[in-house]
Amino acid sequence: MVNNISNMKIYLIRHGETTGDVENRYGGDYDDHLSTTGKIQCEALAKKLKNKNIGIIYHSPKIRAKETAEILNKSLKVNIEPVADLRERNNYGILTGLVKTEAKKNYPEEVAKLEKDKLHHAVKNSEDYNSFKKRVISTFQKIISGKHSVIAIISHGGPISCIFREFGFGEFERLGDCAVLELENVNGKLELVKMENAVLKK
Repeated sequence: MVNNISNMKIYLIRHGETTGDVENRYGGDYDDHLSTTGKIQCEALAKKLKNKNIGIIYHSPKIRAKETAEILNKSLKVNIEPVADLRERNNYGILTGLVKTEAKKNYPEEVAKLEKDKLHHAVKNSEDYNSFKKRVISTFQKIISGKHSVIAIISHGGPISCIFREFGFGEFERLGDCAVLELENVNGKLELVKMENAVLKK
């Protein structure tokens, strides 16, 4: 339940392409940088968001999200605030940071757990979904009960998918680099306005 009684526009943004994407690694808790392409994607997005009257940028403390926020803010010139619980789920545990072919060779049983159930697996040393959901949703609700009328939140595929899932918008067919999900909190009800570089499953 969203408790805010005032209206707020929310730009929920996924970070740009990362070095881990290029190297085909298991991400999650892996703290990689934006790739060259990722930086270009963020620069293009900054131009699109320049005149949206965004008052503040909240971002995950992961390097890739922080770098995305910093590039966007060259155009937006607003306060940037890191929020610990916007970080990606530690979804991969012992597999984190490994090249996927290497992980399958060395930890076939753990990879099999992931392939069987991407949300509710028990990969060694990973964060369980319910704990992840609790921190993401409570943090998101706190942010959108703030005083700004237009905000940007820069996070990851996992938290963004969790927000969409738990607020009843559905599951993503695709959530691209620098995807932008425009939401409105209208009298305490969260509404989806439009999406860029993202597609929901039908």
